[in-house]
Amino acid sequence: MLISILNKINELNEAIFSPIDGLIEKLPLEEWISDAIIDSIHLVPFLFFIFVVIELLEFYFSDKIDSCIKKSRKRSVAVGSLASLFPQCGFSVIASSLYSRRLITRGCAIAVYLGTSDESIPILLANPEKIHYVLPIIGLKLLIAIIAGYLIDIVSGHFNNPDVINKDVTPEEAMEEAHEHVHEEGCCNHSPEGINKRELILHPISHTINITAFILVITLVLNYILEHFSVTDFFLQNTHSYLQCAAAALIGLIPNCAISIAITMMLIKGTISFGAAMSGLLSNGGLGLLVLLKNNNFKDTLKVIFILLIVSIISGCIIEFLA
Repeated sequence: MLISILNKINELNEAIFSPIDGLIEKLPLEEWISDAIIDSIHLVPFLFFIFVVIELLEFYFSDKIDSCIKKSRKRSVAVGSLASLFPQCGFSVIASSLYSRRLITRGCAIAVYLGTSDESIPILLANPEKIHYVLPIIGLKLLIAIIAGYLIDIVSGHFNNPDVINKDVTPEEAMEEAHEHVHEEGCCNHSPEGINKRELILHPISHTINITAFILVITLVLNYILEHFSVTDFFLQNTHSYLQCAAAALIGLIPNCAISIAITMMLIKGTISFGAAMSGLLSNGGLGLLVLLKNNNFKDTLKVIFILLIVSIISGCIIEFLA
């Protein structure tokens, strides 16, 4: 049903933007600049529709998902992995806050980071010709997050040891603090806590403008590089280069939604392989890593980041080998 709706939007899009495309192409601009502008504005209706859907789901189901995360123990890795697939940065921030207070295990926190989709899924959905990437990315992220999360807890002894959970802080107190971090660190200075119905439209508009601006800047940079350098040839000739996966995973650690946008746009334009894109998207825990650096023990945070990086690189390399 969603794909059918997106295809209808695409058809309407082409009809509406056809005159605008003609005007942009007549402007005295380099082709790589006009292409970037056209590609970016064509995404606006898709992004707005997708962000409205996300906002509605967040409004009606966010508290229920948060409740499942805070109440579960041995199921927390699976619940956290599933919750993180929801395309918004809030759950990685919440996971960082809960982990820094030791209300969830290390495996659960890393599972959330691995599963976090951030902006990659909305951008792929906004490109109907690239929708075939969506299910493989979601499926692989979920599988890797669950397997890695439980393995990490088993190896570190958290899975069978209930004493790793802090009992001095109630789940309600921790969730209240977590939502404060979502408000402080979240995109568009937005928090699902206390949202009113007017924001169900206002926030998608704001978010669409922000993400479109990111996409335009990133597309301009990519188009310029592709126009003036043989980057595509280099990557295609090194499709099975595992260094590409390592580089993408390192870039993915940067705690900013622009990184997931850049990695996704590079995948769409064919400048990186699917395995490398997966490495980058797996390590991209979004703003959650920033909250972890602020609130958690520094030595322990380095361990979390190192494990996240290694899992992301190995996973990407395996996908690269099997592709």
